[in-house]
Amino acid sequence: MSLVELIAQADTRGLAASGLACLDRCVPLLDGDDASLRPLWTALSDGTGDEAGGDWAHGLARVRDKLAGPDATGEDEAAVLARRMLAATPQECSGPAMRTWADGCSVASLRVHRLLDPAADAVPEAGVPREDGTEGLSPLVAAELRRQVAVLELLAAHGPAGLRPALEVSTEGRRVLRAVVSRRARGRG
Repeated sequence: MSLVELIAQADTRGLAASGLACLDRCVPLLDGDDASLRPLWTALSDGTGDEAGGDWAHGLARVRDKLAGPDATGEDEAAVLARRMLAATPQECSGPAMRTWADGCSVASLRVHRLLDPAADAVPEAGVPREDGTEGLSPLVAAELRRQVAVLELLAAHGPAGLRPALEVSTEGRRVLRAVVSRRARGRG
């Protein structure tokens, strides 16, 4: 099943985990540490049914305070995209806003990975296809697409029990992106 189809079929928890995982993998661009989004992961795991626990809004405020950075002035496009993902996070973990956010995070995260992938083609403005698998994609982008699919499949197959393995998938991706950001900084400095 394609990423677009998985997002269309996901329940609220799956959508929240999908968007949160995309944002989590981009945390290195916001100078965040590995626990930066922990309040939102905790709120999501404390929820019942499809809804996140009542701590989602409180956790979101804590995350935004922790990752508050400069306005977009002077930041590269990848960091600006990550800040927009965080800024667009819905206050409530429910409703159609969650689907819109998860889909937007998917697109933004793939774009971030394309911008940072030294093997990506020279036209980063083009969108990353989310319906056709990973053929023809650069390694960093292909890996991000696979991670996004894996997170949604884990939540669809295991419900709340899929959150821990989804977080593990996200953590692996964050480590990869942190290494890419670090290499890029050394190359510029």
